[in-house]
Amino acid sequence: MTFEELNLNKQLLNALQDLGYTKPTTIQKKAFSVVMSGQDVCGIAQTGTGKTFAYLLPSLRQYQYSKDKNPQLLVVVPTRELVAQVVESVQQLSKYLSLQVVGVYGGVNIKQQIAELLNGADVIVGTPGRLIDLLAMNVIKTKAIKKLVIDEVDEMLNLGFRPQLVNILDLLPQKRQNLLFSATLTEDVEEIIKTYFNQPTRIEAAPAGTPLDNIAQSAYLVPNFYTKVNLLDLLLAKPAEMSKVLVFVATKQLADQLFEELEMEYSSQMGVIHSNKSQNNRFDTINNFQNGTYRILIATDIVARGLDISEVSHVINFDVPEVPENYIHRIGRTGRQDKKGIAISFFVEKDAEAKEAIEQLMNYKIPMLELPVQLEISDQLTEDEMPKVIMKEPLLKRPKKEDVGPAFHEKLEKNKKVNVRRDHEAEKKRKYGKSYEKRGRN
Repeated sequence: MTFEELNLNKQLLNALQDLGYTKPTTIQKKAFSVVMSGQDVCGIAQTGTGKTFAYLLPSLRQYQYSKDKNPQLLVVVPTRELVAQVVESVQQLSKYLSLQVVGVYGGVNIKQQIAELLNGADVIVGTPGRLIDLLAMNVIKTKAIKKLVIDEVDEMLNLGFRPQLVNILDLLPQKRQNLLFSATLTEDVEEIIKTYFNQPTRIEAAPAGTPLDNIAQSAYLVPNFYTKVNLLDLLLAKPAEMSKVLVFVATKQLADQLFEELEMEYSSQMGVIHSNKSQNNRFDTINNFQNGTYRILIATDIVARGLDISEVSHVINFDVPEVPENYIHRIGRTGRQDKKGIAISFFVEKDAEAKEAIEQLMNYKIPMLELPVQLEISDQLTEDEMPKVIMKEPLLKRPKKEDVGPAFHEKLEKNKKVNVRRDHEAEKKRKYGKSYEKRGRN
């Protein structure tokens, strides 16, 4: 099937042609007619399956021009990076439409976003917290909203946005179409659907946890951090093969540490991104990776969800994620839009349980590779890898109750105080040899 076989108008077809897209993905084919019918939709689709266009294409197909410029479509997403991506997708698809899109998110001055919204917005894309702020200020008018899209809802709930999401749902017009997209269907997601959706049609591109067929997975058993660094350095030494490499690490500190280890060799080709970086720095880093200025991007899970970074040749799990589902989201950064991708993971011995959980989720055994012969095995350990020496404290035997003495000690002789009534008359007699009587006044 091609996009021309869908009920798209000429403006959208021309925009897709400009982008070089000719065939819809599985989720796009399945979602189009259902969304067009006006039914509520629950879409289960993995990262990299094209679900952003799956809800945007039918929503923009049904968009009707209005002079009052109140929003007709509201898209709620968990992160500011995803706001930027969805806004860009709307702009790309609406190239030949008269339509205004505004993205709103926290961490920046709200006044500029208010000014943009007051100029008119047909489509609003935002994070839950900032949307609540703008709704409370009555800057966003909800009366014309016909469709609500909640994208990456499982991640939104994981980040603690449930109260804000519920408030948004309560503030919107009762008569609307709800479209929900998620990679996993948790109990919290089911509760949202049950409470706010009207008999939604469920669409699945692939069962949650299924590894994408177009991603070749493999793994190495590596002893420690510095050997991982050496192995990564060996792999990155083949730029022709590893043209765009996304490296995932566990923490912000490890991201900075790994960057420092590789900086001398790859500084001009490499960027690092995590939540401690400023918003402008994060956007610039992603753009440099997207346009090819950077060949390597070191990242925490902040970019594992939602971001559509094209042409990623390899995903390397320098550290294994604690949550098995995050492995799926990470490797989904490569092999996007039905293209081939490669995912390589570095496991250490303590990751055995995490590896088993990932394989159980996918129902797939990750092939293990032999370490390269030329790899330098380091015996240097980081502070976290150092064996923890636990000193065993001796147990003191408590005395028996009957052996316990008083809670005081005997005073020294000189410190003893004795209360004695003094005989002043006798003292004077001893001192002066005779007795003295007090003389009274006449």
